[in-house]
Amino acid sequence: MEKVKAKKHLGQHFLTDLSIAEQIAQAVKGHNEVSKVLEIGPGMGVLTDFLMKESLDLYLIDIDKESIVYLHKKYPELGDKIIEGDFLKMNLEDLFTDKFAIVGNFPYNISSQIFFKVLEVKDQVTEVVCMLQKEVAERIASPKGNKDYGILSVLLQAFYDIEYLFTVPPHVFDPPPKVNSGVIRLTRNATEKLDCNEKLFKQVVKAGFGNRRKTLRNCLKPFNLPGEFNTNPILNLRAEQLDVADFIFLTQTIEASRGNH
Repeated sequence: MEKVKAKKHLGQHFLTDLSIAEQIAQAVKGHNEVSKVLEIGPGMGVLTDFLMKESLDLYLIDIDKESIVYLHKKYPELGDKIIEGDFLKMNLEDLFTDKFAIVGNFPYNISSQIFFKVLEVKDQVTEVVCMLQKEVAERIASPKGNKDYGILSVLLQAFYDIEYLFTVPPHVFDPPPKVNSGVIRLTRNATEKLDCNEKLFKQVVKAGFGNRRKTLRNCLKPFNLPGEFNTNPILNLRAEQLDVADFIFLTQTIEASRGNH
């Protein structure tokens, strides 16, 4: 079978190190006894080979026609579980009616968008095991008080427990990327919904990190916080010093003040 060529415009870097592929496959824990797994961007199936050994109900999605043809030849038994399409545009609720996990070597150029998509179907996605650019992986897994900590960290940590598993050097890819990669695991936590308006929560988090050097008092001005709240010491902090619970508290305060008008 002819090899698939990695395409720059798709951000493809094919993993060539089998032991790393095996480690990623084995990091899938089957949280909440979910065995249905969607692999994003399988390429030539280096990771898929190991996922196939893990007795999972495996689905593959790739946007690259050449990869799809290759995968059909390599795994005829998967049949229509090999899906040609753009993960970011898929209606995942149509594809899976129940819970599933996501695994993959994510294309660097869309990894953040993949996570925003995961958040849209967080009640179905029980677990994500993925490899992505090391700095993005660190940002997502970062605790508060760290310069890496940002919007995606807060939004994902609200619903997932996140572990940074290991770092992967560039030379194990074809073609090698210019930076290190990191593997992380997200496990759905017990929070079904936040104790506040989730849409407003997202706006507050984004505004808070809008200018990282400014205090929240400045960043949250557009929300017209109630006058009596202005003395609250939380407003002297910067967004990176707040955890999920703090952002929920701010959102509740804003909601309450709007209700009083």
